[in-house]
Amino acid sequence: MTREDGRKNDQIRQIKITRDYLKHPDGSVLIEAGDTRIICSAIVQEGVPNHKKGSGEGWVTAEYSMIPGSTTERAQRETHSRVKGRTHEIQRLVGRALRAIVDLKLLDGFTVLIDADVIQADGGTRTAAITGAFVALYDAFSKIRKAGKIDKMPIKEFIAATSVGIVSGKKLIDLTYVEDSSADMDMNIVMTESGKFIEVQGTAEHEPFSKGDLDELLDLGTKGIKEIIVLQHKTLGVKK
Repeated sequence: MTREDGRKNDQIRQIKITRDYLKHPDGSVLIEAGDTRIICSAIVQEGVPNHKKGSGEGWVTAEYSMIPGSTTERAQRETHSRVKGRTHEIQRLVGRALRAIVDLKLLDGFTVLIDADVIQADGGTRTAAITGAFVALYDAFSKIRKAGKIDKMPIKEFIAATSVGIVSGKKLIDLTYVEDSSADMDMNIVMTESGKFIEVQGTAEHEPFSKGDLDELLDLGTKGIKEIIVLQHKTLGVKK
């Protein structure tokens, strides 16, 4: 099939990550994945939530939102007292994904607040949020380490995410909104640089899919995530 943006079935969208996008956070990026654009920031604060007090560990948590002009129809602005189920699910996903690659013991006494604000959506916002938030998190840790607040980088390894799916019988990676909305099944994959899965979210929208389909999609996602992690390394100037 010919994809609307001319990509091959196994080709991720062009991704651009701009660091230090905001002045005030400890780390911030603008990530652009095709027409999806998200501002990701990381702010480090002293203190930990109640459930981590006395544990000898720090904490990483995330919030996710879509600004009103990010979609074709105005997205309703959300507040802490009125968060949609989808939003709650995504911000928990982002937080879980990042905590999986952070040594929380090296972060003892600190909480990192991640914000992922979608300013333009065209599919794959949750996966782009994870990919961009990691870079912001890395920069935040580098900043507080340089300031002498922590002794070592708490990052265990790099992490990135992408989407895959079956559209009109074809297996595709990094789905746009049009592709995602017409997919027979779609799946989000979060993976570490060493190839370990952190999260796999797959749903059949119409017909059930086979184990063979699942294996092929996981291979397709793995290929794309490896490419994204190479980009993260280049963006951060960190050798693999």
